[in-house]
Amino acid sequence: MKRIAVLTSGGDSPGMNAAIRAVVRKGHHHGLEVLGVKRGYAGLIQGDFQPMNLGSVGDIIHRGGTILHTARSEEFKTAEGQSKAVENLRKQRVEGLVVIGGDGSFRGARQLASKNLATVGVPGTIDNDIPGTDFTIGFDTAINTVIQCIDRIRDTATSHERTYVVEVMGRNAGDIAVWAGLADGAESILIPEAEHNLDEIVERLERGNRRGKRHSIIIVAEGVGSGVEIGRRIKEKTGAETRVTVLGHIQRGGSPTASDRVLASRMGAKAVDLLLEGMSDHMVVVQNNRVTGLAFQEAFAMKHKPDMSIYELAGILAI
Repeated sequence: MKRIAVLTSGGDSPGMNAAIRAVVRKGHHHGLEVLGVKRGYAGLIQGDFQPMNLGSVGDIIHRGGTILHTARSEEFKTAEGQSKAVENLRKQRVEGLVVIGGDGSFRGARQLASKNLATVGVPGTIDNDIPGTDFTIGFDTAINTVIQCIDRIRDTATSHERTYVVEVMGRNAGDIAVWAGLADGAESILIPEAEHNLDEIVERLERGNRRGKRHSIIIVAEGVGSGVEIGRRIKEKTGAETRVTVLGHIQRGGSPTASDRVLASRMGAKAVDLLLEGMSDHMVVVQNNRVTGLAFQEAFAMKHKPDMSIYELAGILAI
């Protein structure tokens, strides 16, 4: 193998740049030429490639987002679009491709692998919803962003003696809500993976009021539903002043934490190793702090679920 390429696809996540840097520099360490693909699979179809040298990835490890940009491509979902992408890769003499992204990006990577292009995925998504890996790039930064926001909201909640409902991202996964909820002492955490009873949440609030508690934080994962609607129903049942904050895309930006920079560097470097070992149709995963490879087929056969022991502990400590 003499030439590889790297792209980022789907939603951006803090640490993607650190992963790009690792792919480029590990590739050059092994004497490979490395190309960057702009705007994900759309760039593959358009033939938007650029050579990546050591200087191309200088001064980016601390930056959020992705210097290669990202886009969603409906055309790539078609057989014609995929064939065009493979044709462009072969014109550029690319023998291996690293795809940094989430679930949808990996399904695209599998299509390329099925067309005899060596392809390895690196999990980059704040949602932490990729089966087979303990953590994804960007998750740690996202929960730290959420914690910082909730800390500020709690100051206001305390001052005004109010209940605040905070809606966080995560798509159909509750990982961000669970980790941030435990870290910030939320009174209730609503996630898609566990049933919730609004009457029980109200009872928890009222129990806190009886012992002198005058403010509360309730975290709602977006996969559960609208935080605004849940806040409205809580206000109807309690009569207490209730405010709702939807954090939105602020959770996807910002400088990556040290944890995400290290994870991204390890995963990006491992992706190059897997390609050089002749692996394809695989993703890089971290399991028990060990970075290794896992076949996409095996990963897709699993079902992701947040660590429910953390969820249960958060409930116990918020009694």
